[in-house]
Amino acid sequence: MDGKMLARLGAVVFVAVAITATAIEMTRKEEAPGTEPVRLIEPARDPLREAQRRCQQLGQSAANDPDCLRVWAETRDRFLGRSPQPAPSAAGEGR
Repeated sequence: MDGKMLARLGAVVFVAVAITATAIEMTRKEEAPGTEPVRLIEPARDPLREAQRRCQQLGQSAANDPDCLRVWAETRDRFLGRSPQPAPSAAGEGR
């Protein structure tokens, strides 16, 4: 056999294998994954979240709102895993 004939035979074999693999893949039936609906657990009503929404709606004026400053401090403490700091007492300020 000469080189051209061997190359043609290799190409025919390659095409035959590719067609066979395609036919097998097309006829294969995949099982559908579990069709159970995902159940979302709705968290309990969070007053902190509602206060955050209110401060968000205030926009730039929220930076001067004492309630928003308190909400942001509480949010930061919750995120960092710290317990909230007690409010400073008026007796300790007289020093």
